Amino acid sequence: MDLYTRSGDEGFTSLASGQRLSKADERVEAYGTVDELQAHLGFARALVCDADASLAADLKHIEERLYDAMAELAEAQEARITETDIQWLEEKIDQYAPGRFSFVVPGENVPSAALHVTRTVARRCERRIVTLSRTVTVAPELLTFFNRISDLCYAMACSAA
Repeated sequence: MDLYTRSGDEGFTSLASGQRLSKADERVEAYGTVDELQAHLGFARALVCDADASLAADLKHIEERLYDAMAELAEAQEARITETDIQWLEEKIDQYAPGRFSFVVPGENVPSAALHVTRTVARRCERRIVTLSRTVTVAPELLTFFNRISDLCYAMACSAA
């Protein structure tokens, strides 16, 4: 099978259900931004994998959960992100930055800077999902999940600095 299908050449894409949507649709924008977040997480993981295996494993775990988040956003069927996912993120936030918050200027080192970029993309995901939720039902766990991912990326960035 060829990588290109030509089916999106006119600005439309297909969901797994076969439904065609404009590439500018709020649903496509939301799960597309999650895809972007996943790529940034992978980049950050590649930067830290030799120096911090535990951090790399946690980043990979988030990347894997994002597949379910994208599926949930794309198909709007059953909830795939659960309270258990949110609890895992909160435990990791406490692990990386226990009770610590301060404003920082990103860029102490490359891994920390990459995690700060990832944090901002996670915030954009959250905004895109809020926009989508104005027109379709979005599980509240999904919004909380992305809010916690950005918090965790902040905590990880501070830890990596």
